Amino acid sequence: MSAPSFKIETPKSLATIVAQRLREAIIDGEFALGAMIPEETLATSFGVSRTPVREALNQLQLLGLVSIRPQRGSYVFEASEADIAALCEFRFVMEPRAAELAWQHDRDATLQDLKAAVADMTAARKAKDAVRYSRADTRLHEAFVQHCGNPYLQAAYATAGAKIAALRTHLSAGTDVLHPRGYDQHKRLLELFEAGDFKAFEALMREHVMGTRDSYMATLKARNGAVRA
Repeated sequence: MSAPSFKIETPKSLATIVAQRLREAIIDGEFALGAMIPEETLATSFGVSRTPVREALNQLQLLGLVSIRPQRGSYVFEASEADIAALCEFRFVMEPRAAELAWQHDRDATLQDLKAAVADMTAARKAKDAVRYSRADTRLHEAFVQHCGNPYLQAAYATAGAKIAALRTHLSAGTDVLHPRGYDQHKRLLELFEAGDFKAFEALMREHVMGTRDSYMATLKARNGAVRA
């Protein structure tokens, strides 16, 4: 006879709840890159003291979404060309291997998530909904890692995943939802995954991420040029 389970659901702390909401807001573009995050206003909006807000901001700083500047305040991270290049290099290494492991470890569930993400991208393109498209895009790429069965790969990706998702919304989603190239590449990645053709998958993923990198760089340069003007 098996022992009874006494596991209970631990209630989330206020700081965790605030951090989750702020994480969503930054990733979805409710705060601009580099924007100040007013602690007092947030505390009032959430109906909490400033303590859980500060704790939440500390959590988000660990994810790279927030920069806390002593005596100045908290700000949404600012993208740099070096950071974009480093994140894309990380993705070149991580995502193809995670996809291959997911195919071996949990193929059916991965395919189900990929197909759902592509369907949502299709609907988002029809509605010209950039945020919805970005969320679906993120779900597609994260599906490989979520189903890879390797906790170390998952932990490594989790560290960078929030910033990757935020950059996607802020620097490319508005264009991606209107143009077919990235969308078509996602559909092809799904097909190659289903076929188990990881040589072609890796080549296409590299092309896809390089295109993303170039798009981010171009958008960043245009924004910086507009600010200087």
